[in-house]
Amino acid sequence: MLFDRRHPPKLQEKLRVAVWPRRSWRRSIRYVLKRITRLRTSPSAIARGAAAGVLVSFTPFLGFHFLLAGLLAWTMRGSIIASALGTFFGNTLTFPFIWMGTYQLGSRLLGLEPQLGDGLAGQIKDMTTNIANASWDGLWPVLEMLWPVMLKPMAVGGVLMGLVAGLVSYYLVKKLVGSYQLRMEHGQPA
Repeated sequence: MLFDRRHPPKLQEKLRVAVWPRRSWRRSIRYVLKRITRLRTSPSAIARGAAAGVLVSFTPFLGFHFLLAGLLAWTMRGSIIASALGTFFGNTLTFPFIWMGTYQLGSRLLGLEPQLGDGLAGQIKDMTTNIANASWDGLWPVLEMLWPVMLKPMAVGGVLMGLVAGLVSYYLVKKLVGSYQLRMEHGQPA
């Protein structure tokens, strides 16, 4: 290929880039903001899409965030591309805080006692071992144990916290995109 790397990155480099951006977090955030403001649709549609992505970032359903955000944006008549960009709110820096917050809030709302500790750590270890060994027989019982203890509280807390964060991001993105598009109409530089 014309733009392929001469020496493909090693696994260690791929893992590092997955956790920490090549340049900096500031540059990555500016890139996402520029991509959102340059979408060619109404500021309201872009803001609805970005809010859908931010909301979904608070759910514990990793691996499905793009799909869920796209479906939510589609039902709200928002920008699907902006929803994908909005899911970047959930990243390696914010996920630990999101997960702890959603778990604590969800546990309180459901009247459960948070069950962090050795028992939960053992269940998660069993689940990751079963995934690594591609043993689906042992995975389902572990998921059945984790659903009421961990995933259900995170889902309940995540939806509530995600709604608040989504509303805040809706108004911020709408204002940002609206002012950017207004400047572009008048020929002012971005």
